[in-house]
Amino acid sequence: MTRISFYILKSSELEKRQAFACRLAEKAYHQGHQIYIHTASEDHSQSVDTALWAIRPDSFVPHEITDSSDNQSPVLIGYEDKKPPRLMDVLINLTEEQPMFFSQFERVAEVIDDNESSKQAGRQRFQFYKQRGYEIETFHV
Repeated sequence: MTRISFYILKSSELEKRQAFACRLAEKAYHQGHQIYIHTASEDHSQSVDTALWAIRPDSFVPHEITDSSDNQSPVLIGYEDKKPPRLMDVLINLTEEQPMFFSQFERVAEVIDDNESSKQAGRQRFQFYKQRGYEIETFHV
């Protein structure tokens, strides 16, 4: 069954939330996982793509935005209701709703910032997962 982890950030800045998601993707990549970063729009996907190039000067995380079924990078970035073109094991959700395809992943990381709308949407997702019996962990970052 999919394990759900909520990461609660003290910052309300979108850039901090995105930077945390990139560090999380980097860590999972170095542990050998296949990661899908789910965003709300094409622009947001482009922003995450740029941020992954700038995590740290000595870091490299192979990634690409999904635009075909031929994406082979270990880290893929997608948006809207587009599910990844292949099976992957970690989903990092940067949207306000749980993706309908979340259960195909072993792990889901929900990144919540200190913005009131983000917290409210996070509470709704937490209840959604809890009501369906998913194992949930919460980390205050």
